[in-house]
Amino acid sequence: MQGGGGAGAGLGARLWRWGPPPARGPQDLSGDGGVHKEELRPGTGQPVPPAATVAVKYSGYLEHADEPFCTNCTTKLPRLMKLGEDITLRGLEIGLLTMKKGEVARFVFTPVYAYGQQGCPPLIPPNSTVLFEVEMLDFLDSADSDAFFALTAEQQDTFPLQKVLKVADTEREFGNYLYRKQCFEGAKERYKRAYSILGRSPSNEAEQCQIDASKLLVLLNLSVTYLKLEHPDQALMYGEKALEIDHRNTKALFRCGQACLCMTEYKKARDFLVRAQHIEPFNNDINNELKKLASCYKDYVEKEKEMCCRMLASLNSSHA
Repeated sequence: MQGGGGAGAGLGARLWRWGPPPARGPQDLSGDGGVHKEELRPGTGQPVPPAATVAVKYSGYLEHADEPFCTNCTTKLPRLMKLGEDITLRGLEIGLLTMKKGEVARFVFTPVYAYGQQGCPPLIPPNSTVLFEVEMLDFLDSADSDAFFALTAEQQDTFPLQKVLKVADTEREFGNYLYRKQCFEGAKERYKRAYSILGRSPSNEAEQCQIDASKLLVLLNLSVTYLKLEHPDQALMYGEKALEIDHRNTKALFRCGQACLCMTEYKKARDFLVRAQHIEPFNNDINNELKKLASCYKDYVEKEKEMCCRMLASLNSSHA
C-alpha cells in the first residue's frame, strides 16, 4: 500500500492473504494516505448517505496480531449505529460513506484517522496503524426522520405528506430490524412512533389511500409484536384497527385469531380464522392455527366436564 507509512503497508500486505483477493485495487480515500480501502466484495445500490444509520459487522486488527482487538462478528444482528454519533473513528466514518449494501471491504487507518498518538491503552498501543474488515449489512437513510422529530408539533403538521410517509417507513424499518433481533420492546416503540405520525388529516381521497396503506403495514407489525410480548389484548386491538382499513386482510384476521386463542376466546378465534381460511384456503399457517384451536378447545371442554363432575360429586357427598 502506498502513502500509509511502513506500518500501514506491512499491515495491508500481511492481511491481504487472510481473505479473497480484493475486487478493486487499494483506494486512497482521504487523499493523504491516511485511509486506504480494499473492496473485497462489491455491494449493490447507492452508497451510504451522510447521517445514515448503519448495521455493520466489523473486526479491528493491530499489526502482527492474529486476533482482533475489537469485533462484533459474533452477533447475528449487530446494533444499529448512527454516523456522526455512535462511530468515533474518523477513518471508519470516511470508509463507511463509500460502502454499499452487501459490500465487504478492508480499511487501513493511520493513527491520525484511528486512535491518535496516545492510542487507547491497554488494547491499542500509542501511534498504531490499524486494519478494519467491514461488512455493510444494511443502512437506513434516517436524515428526514431525524429532522422530522426535531420539529415542534406545529411544524410537523406542515411537513409534506410524502416526507411524512418516508419518515413513517424509516421508523417501521427500524422496528423491523429490532424485531429481527428479537428486541420486541424496542420494535414496538418504533412502530408506535410510525403510527403516531400517520394520524394527520388527508387533503383528499388519494392522500387518504396513501396514509391507509402505510398505516396498515404498521398496524400489522404492532399486532404481531404485541403477540411476541404476550399482550394478546393489544394484539387484537391493533389487528382490528387493520381490519377497519382492509376487512379482507388475511394477516390481520390471522393475528386477531391468534390473539383471541391466547385469551381463550375460542368462538371469536374461530370466527377470525375461518374468515382468513375462506380467503386463503391453502394457507398452512391458518390451517395449522385452526387445528391448534380445535385441540385447545377439546382440552378446555374436557377440563370443564371434569370440573363439573367434581362439583357434582362434592354436592352428592355433602347430601349423603
